[in-house]
Amino acid sequence: MSDAISKPQIDVRTIPPHLRHPAIFEMVGSLKLGDSFIVVADHAPRPLHYHLETRYPGQFSWDYVEEGPDVWRVEIGRVAPEVEDHVCTCGGH
Repeated sequence: MSDAISKPQIDVRTIPPHLRHPAIFEMVGSLKLGDSFIVVADHAPRPLHYHLETRYPGQFSWDYVEEGPDVWRVEIGRVAPEVEDHVCTCGGH
């Protein structure tokens, strides 16, 4: 991803902990293919990365812009279209 400084940002340090992931996933859900934003945190956001990969496997990039020790910045970008829930039409199950 290029020019991360001009990307939209969400600074989760200013958001109550129980609202951080919902706020981030709202932004994630609004991304169009090729778009990205920066998450700013005061700790390594590994749980967020795991949650993102579990919820949206293969649909997003994850690039560290800054890796601590006081501030972490991660650029999250949509790299694949949203996958619709599979509706089976084969009749086999």
